[in-house]
Amino acid sequence: MTVEWLRLHVEDSLVHLYKDHKDRNEGQAQSYGGRTSLSKEELQKGNASLKLSALRVSDEGKYKCLVEDKTWYDDITVDVIVEAQGSHPVIRMESYDNSGGINLVCESRGWNPEPEVLWLDREGVTLPAEDTQIHRDTEGFSVKRRITVYDYSDSNRFYCRLQQKHHMMETEVIINSKCLRL
Repeated sequence: MTVEWLRLHVEDSLVHLYKDHKDRNEGQAQSYGGRTSLSKEELQKGNASLKLSALRVSDEGKYKCLVEDKTWYDDITVDVIVEAQGSHPVIRMESYDNSGGINLVCESRGWNPEPEVLWLDREGVTLPAEDTQIHRDTEGFSVKRRITVYDYSDSNRFYCRLQQKHHMMETEVIINSKCLRL
């Protein structure tokens, strides 16, 4: 029996090859080296599922499994979706302008899919902010969103929230107006 897992739409797409009762991964794409396996016990039951460990955002995509025996052949295509919760958001004060506004920036990286970035006041009300800056690489989405706050004497707590369908992270910043008086 031969079981071949391929990554579609990618050059050097061999992900895993099992042939003649052995794993034969000499031609395996380098990025999958040491991260793939098939359960020999499950193969005996007809289950050719691929176990892919140390999952990366870059593993997201379409895969094809080809199973062939002397008298039988079948294939299936699966769509792998990787969801990753990124780094804890970091808030930093970017600048203090002459009109009394404080420019805050919230940043986080490593998300997939792209998270929604919100600025909230102490009551949890969403505040208007600049558009989110988004960058995507092999590690996922990096996001950055700025806000300028003017009225921070009474409501001196602000929150940056990053959320996806199943994940949410939040960071708080407390502005001490006494420290900012000139």
